Amino acid sequence: MGEFVVVTGPPGAGKSSVSEQLVNRRTPSALVAGDVFFAMIKQGYILPWLPESHHQNEIIIEAAAAAAGRLTEICFVVFDGVVGPWLLPTFERAAGPDLHYVVLLPPLDVCLERVRTRVDHDFSDLSVTRDMYRQFVDAHVDSRHLITKAETHPAGLAELIDRQLDGDQFRYSPSL
Repeated sequence: MGEFVVVTGPPGAGKSSVSEQLVNRRTPSALVAGDVFFAMIKQGYILPWLPESHHQNEIIIEAAAAAAGRLTEICFVVFDGVVGPWLLPTFERAAGPDLHYVVLLPPLDVCLERVRTRVDHDFSDLSVTRDMYRQFVDAHVDSRHLITKAETHPAGLAELIDRQLDGDQFRYSPSL
């Protein structure tokens, strides 16, 4: 059975860059982009940061987690998406046990600058970025799951995460 790593954080945290580097370190491997599952809803979609989107978000996270969890039977899986601690129990129930939870949380100004300057990405709302960042901070994630380094290159962060997968640093337990 392959390892399963959730790389999460607010917009601009570096999830996609680090996830791409991490998945390229193992063979066989799969990268599951959470945004793809949200994009499947074509009519009646509710922006996921709005309060009325809670039920929609739970269903989409369950579907994404189930798909990603199933892939662990054949390969190393990295899930790239916003899975705040408030949705992690839902994610874990659908994905199955034994996953690693990594929260990228560089300083807010770094996230804002990345969102402001990125290209080829649909999301650019700085006020939502601030709000989502605050939600991660206010969730009081156990420090063993946090990476707060802003200066490290994505390949360096991927290497750091990969080295820790054999231990329990990032392993999720429902008491998180």
